Amino acid sequence: MSYGYTDEELEQLKRRKMEQLIAEAEERRRAAEEEAAREAQRQAVLRVILTPEARERLANVKLVKPELAKAVEDYLISAYTSGQLREVIDDNALRDILATLDSKTRRELKIRVKRKGE
Repeated sequence: MSYGYTDEELEQLKRRKMEQLIAEAEERRRAAEEEAAREAQRQAVLRVILTPEARERLANVKLVKPELAKAVEDYLISAYTSGQLREVIDDNALRDILATLDSKTRRELKIRVKRKGE
């Protein structure tokens, strides 16, 4: 079964496919750069509002519970940008914030054992 493509048509198909792949790669690169810029801005704000000890604690939390660390970062950045945060957050204050947000986001896990005949 022959598709009947000429060499010229095959070259055009290859060229279009290559252009498409290059465009997709460029879009992915651009998106990655934008994400890196956003993350750099977030880290710059966190450097302003957290003490070094608090930043270290948040980095440790990020290793264990990345979703909790992101929630805390979002909360702190939101409070800072809206003007609600008037002082630098130290380690003790960060612990309180972590405990509060962790208790709000933690799901209760209930295990029920059913035995035969019950």
